[in-house]
Amino acid sequence: MKSLTIKGSKRESVGKVATKALRNAGKVPCVVYGGDETIHFSADELSFQNLIYTPDVFRVELKLEDGETIDCALQDIQFHPVTDQILHIDFYQLFDGTPISMTIPVRVRGNAIGVKNGGVLRIINRRLRVRALPKNLPDFIDVDISKMKIGDVQTVGDIELEDFEFLHEDKKVICQVRTSRTAIVDEVDEDEDEEDEEGAEGEEGAEGTESAAEGTEKTEGSSDE
Repeated sequence: MKSLTIKGSKRESVGKVATKALRNAGKVPCVVYGGDETIHFSADELSFQNLIYTPDVFRVELKLEDGETIDCALQDIQFHPVTDQILHIDFYQLFDGTPISMTIPVRVRGNAIGVKNGGVLRIINRRLRVRALPKNLPDFIDVDISKMKIGDVQTVGDIELEDFEFLHEDKKVICQVRTSRTAIVDEVDEDEDEEDEEGAEGEEGAEGTESAAEGTEKTEGSSDE
């Protein structure tokens, strides 16, 4: 897992007034859970840019002003519903011998056979939750789609596990290759063309029969004369 360092300051007051003052000063109130005690701290909002606005998962090295260093990981974040300002961030303290649950992004590899044949790849779940020791948490969950044909589905149970476990059922769908609308339309058009050709042949056959009948009537009439 990638690592990122954030510098912060412990918060002495955690009330609404103090929290609002921090936000007005361009800082974000944060909390670290999971250790012997809950740690309240704040840090500049800009220091979270590389942590939040990316699909990557980071192991955060939190350095406090008093010299304390804490290993943690992002657990939850709250944004303002209108301005998208970061309102609050929750972290969870990491310990090398204690497993942790985290949401990891999915990364597809390869070019599916079904896509080459006109199908469309649909990624149903772009992030999956796993449980592992901090040192074994992957940056991505790689999914090989190169052998997928039209109609094939890739599930959690199809992924080979390494040093982590999924917190999902094996039947949970990750991605699938579906028939495109264009392919369906082309197939319908071909069927309609075949029906039109058969209909045309039938009409031609009917016209030939009518012509033959008319010829017979004329022949019979001439013999009576």
